[in-house]
This record gives sequence, structure tokens and C-alpha cells, in this order.
Amino acid sequence: MQLVVLAYVTCALVWGTTWYAIRVCIGDGGYPTFEAAALRFAIASAILVPALWLSRIRALPRGRRQWTWLIVAGVLDGLGYALVYLGEETVPGGLAAVLFGTQPLILALLLVVTGMERVTFASLAGAVVSIAGVAVIFADRMDVSSAQVTGLALILASVVVSTAYSMIMKRHGEGVHALATTTIFLAVTAIVLGAAVAVRAVVYGPAPVVWPPPVAPTLALVYLAVFGSVVAFGSYFWLLGKVSLMTTSTLVFVMPIISLIVDALWERERLAPQTYLGIAITLVGLVVGVLLKRR
Repeated sequence: MQLVVLAYVTCALVWGTTWYAIRVCIGDGGYPTFEAAALRFAIASAILVPALWLSRIRALPRGRRQWTWLIVAGVLDGLGYALVYLGEETVPGGLAAVLFGTQPLILALLLVVTGMERVTFASLAGAVVSIAGVAVIFADRMDVSSAQVTGLALILASVVVSTAYSMIMKRHGEGVHALATTTIFLAVTAIVLGAAVAVRAVVYGPAPVVWPPPVAPTLALVYLAVFGSVVAFGSYFWLLGKVSLMTTSTLVFVMPIISLIVDALWERERLAPQTYLGIAITLVGLVVGVLLKRR
């Protein structure tokens, strides 16, 4: 149980800080959007592939079917991150976090349709309350301009994509060591994003070379690769083997709170009373889900 809590907290803390890190990485003076995403997962793969080789883990995917599904999940992740990075060019991280708060409801719908997991009233009730809390937090930041409509659509599409690959990894990743699933998943993601960079270069011309590497965007890139990818995804895939999908989906409610704290610390944004109210409602939603589930 302690390891489950540790893995959950690790995912929440790390992914809660990646919204800020992505903004730094692709912001003014930073890396081009697609190149930043591709570099992130290329660095992560360069760490994981040798680690998997040296570990001599035997719990690898079994048969063509399991390999195929893990590769499909990686392709979806590449697509999802391309959508997120493009969306964050026009949409603030807070608004993106609100959209990701819809993931548990999308997941619940897909689980009901597929019959993969039983969706409890407790999970739905907690999700609805927590979504309300996240909406309260960002209510004063949700002015959507016409230029942001496309960005919102891209991020909402990424929510659907990330929900789909989570279901695939839950169903078809059984019996495979978390290090192996993470390596395959992120390596495929890196290949997909690298291909996207190549196609974009052919269509629009190559992006300008960033040299010398800017300090802050490069540090953000390394953080996203090591912690946001290797550590967080490894913890997440291990967690998927221990708890239900609906439980892991509650991460999307915790991450915006952490994102707010990071913004307050690094961008010196003052938290309004409305923000504290929204945080309280979000946490109540998580508690409601846990208590109703126990009953």
C-alpha cells in the first residue's frame, strides 16, 4: 500500500509541474514545439533502452499480439503529446488542466461501453465534485478567444487519446515489467514525434537551430525527459498494475492544484480566495469517492 501511495504521489507531483516546464521549454527563446516534444522522448529512450538491456528483465511482452498493442499505445501517446504541445501554444496551462479534468468521465463512458471495468457510483460522484472544484479554480482564467478554439479542440482530443492508451496499457500490459512497458511505450512515442518533425520539415521547412542551447529551456527539457517521462511513466505503469483505471484517472484532479502552486512560486501569481475554495472542493471530491467506495 505504501508503494502504491508513493507511485501515485510521484505521478501527481511530477506531472503537476510539467505544465510549467513545457511552457518554459517552448516559450520565448526556447525550442520549437515539435522538436521539443521529440527531444524529450528521445532523451528518455536513450536512458531507458540501456537500462532495460542491463537489467536483463525477463518479463517482456509475450507474442505478436501483446507487442502490437503496446506499440499502438505508444503511437497514441505520440499523437497525444503532439496535440498537447500544439494546444499549449495558444491555451494557458490552467485551462488545459480543466479540460484534462474531464478524463474520468470520458474513461467511465468508455469503460461502460467496453465492459472492461465496473464503474461505481462512488467514482462518478467523486469525479463530478472534483471537476466542479477544478472549474471553480480556473473560472476567472477561462476567457476563450477565437484564436484559442483550435487549441482547446487539440487538447480535448489529446484527453481522448490518453484515455485510450491507458485502457490499452491496463488490458494488454499485464505480466510485463514496468521498465519494459515504459521503454517500449516511450521509444515508440519518440519515433512518432521524430517522424512528425521530419514531415513538418518537408512541408514547412526545417525549424531554426537553437544554438547555443538556452539555459532555462534546456533545463526544462531535461526535467521533462528524466522526471516527466522516465520516472513518472514508469511509476504510472507500475500503478496501473495495482489499482483500477478510475483510481489512476483521479490524478487529473490533483495535478492542476500542484500546477497552481508551481505558478505561484515560480511566476509569483497570487492565489485568490476563489482558488482556495476550488482546491477544497476538488479535495472533497476525492474524499467523497474514497469514502463512498469503502461503504
